[in-house]
Order: sequence, then structure tokens, then C-alpha cells
Amino acid sequence: MPNLFEPPFTDLHAFYDRHIGPIVVAVVVGFVAIRVSRVFVRGIVKALMDREAAEGPGQLTAVEMTKRIATIELLATSVIQFFVVAIVGLWVLQTAAGLDIGPAIAGLGIAGVALGFGAQSLVKDYLNGALILIENQFSKGDVVRIAGVSGTVEDFSLRRTTLRDLDGTVHTVPNGAIIVASNLTRIWARINLDVTVAYGTDIDRASEAVDSVGRDLAGEGAWSQVFLEAPRVERVESLGEYGVTIKILGTVRAEDRWNAAGELRKRLLAAFHANGIEIPRPQRVVITREPDGRATTPADDLGSVADGRPPTEPVEEEPPA
Repeated sequence: MPNLFEPPFTDLHAFYDRHIGPIVVAVVVGFVAIRVSRVFVRGIVKALMDREAAEGPGQLTAVEMTKRIATIELLATSVIQFFVVAIVGLWVLQTAAGLDIGPAIAGLGIAGVALGFGAQSLVKDYLNGALILIENQFSKGDVVRIAGVSGTVEDFSLRRTTLRDLDGTVHTVPNGAIIVASNLTRIWARINLDVTVAYGTDIDRASEAVDSVGRDLAGEGAWSQVFLEAPRVERVESLGEYGVTIKILGTVRAEDRWNAAGELRKRLLAAFHANGIEIPRPQRVVITREPDGRATTPADDLGSVADGRPPTEPVEEEPPA
């Protein structure tokens, strides 16, 4: 029977101890580290998403939540896996081939710095995209205002956001250019209207007309599901050049803010006409010339206090020389 403690078996044992054993251990440790990191990341992401669903302002469906969790998990585990594989690979090179990994690490550092300077905008895009996704600033289907443009989010990735505005124009915005993201369709929104009525109008009467329109609209059929708070007159906003401006506020579901505001304006016009409440308008002065060159203003264009329009002073021009 061969003696395992004599050459060549002792040489094989020594080779295994110096090379094969450390490599196997490094690979096993790296594999375990990757598996554990996936479980660890999944637990952290799940806890964050559960907390956001309970306390945050977003309202995500189960499908959207699953997609967000999967995307964030993939991003985090990919980064961890890259570092683990790089470390294990360098360790294997040092152990198996006897290479000095110090210069390699230094070279990788220099290459990383050069790549960072060359692709810093790209890295910024991906990092900002990851933060937008993690914080749920917006998602597909939301109407947002970012980087000076606004529209519906048609597509979103870690590098860029694609919007389509009301004219149908498609805007592609790098995520690194997004400093402030304004989400116009997150849960609820305000109807915020400034309506000007002519001087001499009974403000209490005008306010009652507005409040009545708001109550009727908020309680009518399908609109009752849109309005969370009926529109009403909040205050007298200002005393302007042409009349008194009143502030109207109401609360609606965010995605219906534009349709609800348009319907309210239409009904306010009809209510003001029915109650004899006039919305002021700029006056136009028509100047005619007599045969002798004298400029005159017809009386019909001066306005009158009786019809609610402020009188306009006639403008006289010097006759041509």
C-alpha cells in the first residue's frame, strides 16, 4: 500500500495547501457572500417598501410594488456581486499564479478614476435614477414636471425618463438632469382659480353664486367621485385695475384636476350670466378724424357706469402739422 506521507503524495498535499485549498475556500466564501447578500438586500428592500406603503404618500398596486422591489434588488445585488467577484478573482490570481495584486489594484484604481471622470454624467444618471425609483418620486403614467419640461411619463429606466407632452412631443430627459421632480398626479390636487368681477358687484352675492356652483358640481353624479372637497370662495385675493379678484379653492383627485377645473369654469360663466355678475374686460377706444383733422372718440366706446364698465377717458391726438 502506498505511503501517503512520502513523495509524490506529500508534494500533492503541499500544492493543495498552497494553491487549490485557498482557491476553493475563496470561491465558496464568495458564493456564500453573494447568496447571503441577496437575502439581506431582499429583507431590507421589503422592509422599506412596507414602511413606505404604510406611511408614504404613494399608492402603488401589488404589481407595481413587486416590480419596484425586483428592480431595486437587482440593482443592489449586481453591485455587491461585482465587488465580490472582483475581490475573489484577484485573490485567485495571487494564490494560483503568485501574482502581486498590488499593482493590479493600483491600476484598477487609476482606471476607475479615469473612467469616473469620463463617464461621470452617466454614473450620475444611473445613481439619480436609482434614487428616483427607491423614493418613488414618480412612475409610468404620472404627469410630472422635470428639467423644464412637463408631460406624461411614458417610460422610465435608471438612465433616462421619457415624457410625452400635451402636443404629443416626446422628451427624453437624463435622470442626472432632474434636480426637482414635480408630480402633478399624486393622490389629490387643488383647484386654484382666481376670478375677477367688476367693481360695483355685490361680493357676497358673487361668493354665494360660486359656492352654490361648487356644491352642485361636487354632489352631481360622476363628479361626486372626483371632488374630495367642494370648490368655494376662500377670500378676496386682490383689488386690481379692472375689478375685484376672488380666490376659489377646492380639492379633487389628482388625475382629474384639469377636467374638473374646466367644468367649474364653464358653470361659473353660466352662473354669473344668470345672476347678472359681470367679468370685466379691457376697454377699446376707437378714434376717428373729422374732415378738419380733429380727433374724436365716439360716445358708444367710452363705457358707462350703468353697464358696469368703468368709463374710459377720450384720447385726443394733435392734428398733423
